[in-house]
Amino acid sequence: MTSPQRTARITGALYLGVAIFGAFAFLYVKALVRVPGDAAATAANVVAHADLVRFGFVADLLQATLFLFVVLGFHRLLAQVNQHVARAMVAFVAVAVAIMCLNAVFHYAALRLATDPGGYAGLGESQSRSLVLLLLDMNFDGFIVAQIFFGLWLAPLGYLAYRSGLFPRALGVALVIGCVGYLADTLAQFLVPGLSDAAGTVLTAPAGIAECWMVGYLLVRGVRRTPALA
Repeated sequence: MTSPQRTARITGALYLGVAIFGAFAFLYVKALVRVPGDAAATAANVVAHADLVRFGFVADLLQATLFLFVVLGFHRLLAQVNQHVARAMVAFVAVAVAIMCLNAVFHYAALRLATDPGGYAGLGESQSRSLVLLLLDMNFDGFIVAQIFFGLWLAPLGYLAYRSGLFPRALGVALVIGCVGYLADTLAQFLVPGLSDAAGTVLTAPAGIAECWMVGYLLVRGVRRTPALA
C-alpha cells in the first residue's frame, strides 16, 4: 500500500503541475493574445502566435486532467476524516474539470478561425476577427464560471486539512478563506463591469497564498507522521 508520505508528495507534484500549466495557459498565452475590445489586434495576435496558442490549449487540457488526480490524492489522504466532505471535494473538482475542458473548445475554435479563415468562407474578414475575439471572451468568462468550483473545493479541503492533523490548522483556515475570496471575485467579475485587475488580484490573493502553501507543504514536509484527529 502506498504510504501517506508518498501519496502526499505525488499529490504535491501533480498540484504543482496544475499551477504551472494553468499559469502558462491563462496568465501567459491568453493574456498575450487577447486584447479586450480590439478584434483586429486579437485576431492578429492569434495568427502571429499560433503555435503558442496551440500549446496553451494543450496546457489547459493537461492542467484539467492533473487536477482530477490531485483531488483523488487528497481524497486518499483525507477521506478517513469525513467521507461525505471528501466526496463533496471530489465532486466540486469534477464539475470544475468538466467546465474547463468544454471551455477550452472556445480557445481552440478561435485558433482555427484565425488561422484558417478560408474554411469559413461565409464570414467576411471583419466578422471573422470579431468572432475570434468573441470566442476568446467566452473562454475567459467560462474560466470565471469554473472559478466557482475552484473556490468551492477549497472549503472541504480546508476543513479536512484542519481536522485531520496531517497539516497545520492555520493552513486549513487559509484554504477556507481562499474559497471565500474566489467566490467573491467571481461575483465581482460579473456584477461590477470594469472591475480592475488589481481588485481581482486582491480578492484571489488569499487562495493563491493558501494553495502555494499547500503545494510547498506537500512537497517539502509531506504530511505529519503522527496525525491527531480532532
